[in-house]
Amino acid sequence: MPEKAAAFTYRGEVTKEAALRFISHLDYSALIERAICRAKLPVAYSEGFNPHMKLSFASALALGVTSDCEYMEFILSKDLCQPEVFERLSAQLPDGVTLKALKKVEGKHKALMSLADEARYIISFSAEGQEKEWAQAVQAFNNAEVCIYQRVTPKKTREIDIKQYVIGQLEIKTENNMIELTAALKITPQGSVKPAEIVEYISKTHGLNNNISDVDIRRTELLAGGGNLMDAH
Repeated sequence: MPEKAAAFTYRGEVTKEAALRFISHLDYSALIERAICRAKLPVAYSEGFNPHMKLSFASALALGVTSDCEYMEFILSKDLCQPEVFERLSAQLPDGVTLKALKKVEGKHKALMSLADEARYIISFSAEGQEKEWAQAVQAFNNAEVCIYQRVTPKKTREIDIKQYVIGQLEIKTENNMIELTAALKITPQGSVKPAEIVEYISKTHGLNNNISDVDIRRTELLAGGGNLMDAH
């Protein structure tokens, strides 16, 4: 029986900045893969007819959304010290991606995707002179027990209660004709809700003028059990 290959797991926290706002999660993953290759790290690959790099992410980011805190794991076949891996990878990451933290994960642990259970966002857009109306609409959303949103995809249209995914209440700030919403959203095995869907729902329900394409959405935290995902097991 062949000897099992050595495997050393590294977890990193990276950003997805404005320069990469409109690239898909698949393309973002490919950017990280190329950076790992350029860094000449001894990355492990899956076996079989079509081997792929052992690289995974915690939660796919919606198109058009930036992030202060994306989390990834990759497996190396050689045990390297953290500073060396950090420096080699940081030097090869493209503009728009910054490696904020890196650690070696010891022992057994759950997959990142199954660990993440909460995401927090800041959503900003022009109020178009409707600051008071938006404040009232957000309060109505917070007070509602159920908010049915019609999610349209290329394959089907279905109704979902987006309120079930909202933790606590939306917070709203208005300044210089701008609206800033802060939202904490659940990530569940059954799915979640996109921040843009919340804005669209409130806008349409209350007849507010809002161009969804001009909404700036930034993920500020990705959590597991209320704690930092870097330390979760």
